[in-house]
Amino acid sequence: MTVTEHPEADRARRNTGIVLTAMRELFGEKDLTALDRYWAEPYVQHSPHMPSGLGALRAAVPDLRGFRWEPQRIAAQGDLVFTHSIVHGWAPGPVAIADIFRLEDGRIVEHWDVVQDLVPPEETVSGNPMV
Repeated sequence: MTVTEHPEADRARRNTGIVLTAMRELFGEKDLTALDRYWAEPYVQHSPHMPSGLGALRAAVPDLRGFRWEPQRIAAQGDLVFTHSIVHGWAPGPVAIADIFRLEDGRIVEHWDVVQDLVPPEETVSGNPMV
């Protein structure tokens, strides 16, 4: 019996790989040429912390000292990839970030995020970790 995977599952898997590679190369390795490989203009930024356009990323990345992106969960649906991560070096302390990336033709063209200060599990009302 041959099982054929739905094309959307394949697209979601490809897009997930693109986002993970793009974020690792740009933010982990500080490789600004990753912007040319994995992002495209017009790049629409919905974060209240960054303007739209790749120029803003190109200017911000070199100044991120001690930046570390630690994805904990990732999901994809259609042209969207969702990550839930712990990030160091974006704020004075570690933060929990939920990112949503929209891809077009294999390139990141839109981004949303929700950023929260990371609270240790023992300090949360539920006793559960945030990420």
